[in-house]
Amino acid sequence: MTFLRKSFFVRSVVGAAVAVASIALMDRHDAHADVAKHPVVLELFTSQGCYSCPAAEAFLGELIEERDDIIALEWHVDYWDRLVYRGSSWKDPFSDASFTARQQTYASKLRGRGYGYTPQMVIDGQREAVGSNRGDVLAAMKGSESRAKAAVAAHGQRAGDLTISIEGEANGSAAIWVVTYLKSHVTEVRGGENKGKTLANHNIVRAVQRVGEWTGGTLTVTAPIDLDANQGCVVLIQADHQGPILGAAGCRLDDEGPARS
Repeated sequence: MTFLRKSFFVRSVVGAAVAVASIALMDRHDAHADVAKHPVVLELFTSQGCYSCPAAEAFLGELIEERDDIIALEWHVDYWDRLVYRGSSWKDPFSDASFTARQQTYASKLRGRGYGYTPQMVIDGQREAVGSNRGDVLAAMKGSESRAKAAVAAHGQRAGDLTISIEGEANGSAAIWVVTYLKSHVTEVRGGENKGKTLANHNIVRAVQRVGEWTGGTLTVTAPIDLDANQGCVVLIQADHQGPILGAAGCRLDDEGPARS
């Protein structure tokens, strides 16, 4: 083989390899983009009074920062508010009895321990894992990515109407929920198990509103919202009686960039 032929052969092989790699990269990008349209919903049940919770909260914060294919929420339960530890207690300012009730309902439905605990991560309303166990959480997320979900979009004004569009198939009815959250907050804890610590929380649920019902097909509904600068919202489509999450979307608001959930 002459030098020119060898050079041409080498260039051809390298060019083909680059083309194959480029196609594979585009396929992975397209697959990721498709997953981002049907995000996995992570619900972390936590409390500022729980000694083992900050690690799970930090992990959730990392996922929020690094991934655009998830909806992440912190639900602060209230049963830690009553604990007295070494003579002091701490009432989580974000705790709510209704959030504890939500966790208890999951505990009665999901395979696992059969009771609520912190930090507990619920994935798409179908699986649960210890919120600080990265391997188990990531495995549960991966197992949920292949589920067929409804396509959901939510667009509106920070103070005005939110337009929610849903398209897909459903067996039975599902509730349409608008969940308002505080994007971030830093708290200096002065009592309880985390006394003396400075805790950073993310996507802290502050309000939940049922705005409609979906039974499959294409549906558009509107709902009023009124959000402060440090607030955001997501839409959850959840099978009745707190069943699986069938679809979700972050709210895309006119006065900010692309939704991050």
